[in-house]
Parts: sequence; C-alpha cells; structure tokens
Amino acid sequence: MNPDLDLGLRRVIRAPRATVWRAWTDPSRLERWWVPSPSRCRVERLEPRPGGAFVTRLSDDGAVFVPHLDACFLVVDELERIVFTNAITSAWRPASPVPVAMTATVTLGEHPDGTDYHLVVRHGDPEARALHEKLGFAGGWGSVTAQLAALAEGTAA
Repeated sequence: MNPDLDLGLRRVIRAPRATVWRAWTDPSRLERWWVPSPSRCRVERLEPRPGGAFVTRLSDDGAVFVPHLDACFLVVDELERIVFTNAITSAWRPASPVPVAMTATVTLGEHPDGTDYHLVVRHGDPEARALHEKLGFAGGWGSVTAQLAALAEGTAA
C-alpha cells in the first residue's frame, strides 16, 4: 500500500471465507450490504470474472434508483481476491467517474476467528486520494464493511 495514493481498511469477519465470498458474488447478498444504510442497492449486473461487469444502482427512498457504480472486474481469484475499477465501465470504455477514479482490491485471508478481510483502494494521484478521504472513505467503506460483516456473521436484520 502506498500511503500517498491508497486508502485501506482491515477487519476480521467472524465467518468462513466462503460466506464472505458469497456476499461479494451473489447479487441478492451484495444488495443487502453494498451501500451505507439506510440507502438501498440494486444490482444491475454482477459478473465476478476478469472483464466482467459490476453495475449497481442506489436509492435513498427505496423507490427511485440512480446510477451508483459502473465498473469492471480485473481479477477474480475464487475465495481469495477481487479487484475492480471504475476507471473502465462495464462496457470496457474509459471512464471519468465522479467523484474519483479508483481500483479496489479485496483480499480474503484465513484467520483463526474467520476471515481476514483487507481492502485497498488505489488512486491515480495524491489529490484523488485526498478527495476520497475527505468525502468520507473511512465512514463509507467502514459502514459497508460492517454491514458485510453483520450479514456474513448472521447478525444482519
């Protein structure tokens, strides 16, 4: 991790890696944790394979869903690692996503208590990293990771 360009978080999720993996790769599970509550998520396309689409929509009222993420999976190593970017759309077109372009790497490791969950979000320059941090990276990614943990650990409502 490059501290000038990257943001990250690490958490132990008290569930098997296969359970955390399914929460990332099953659209009905991803919809339950992918956006900060009370907002809602709708998965438009989820193709967890290199080159596959990752497209979601977001709703603050549960009725109107607006574009949220139009991304492309770069690496998918079953039960171990997922890498995706919003710098390339699901149609493999260059993108200029708002608020920042990023590449996210999710690594799932073994831990005596379950899964060692490690997220690194890479940015192209220090300004993009600083903007992402200022916009609430820790709170946003932290809250969805907590929601993921609650789902995987069986404590989600």
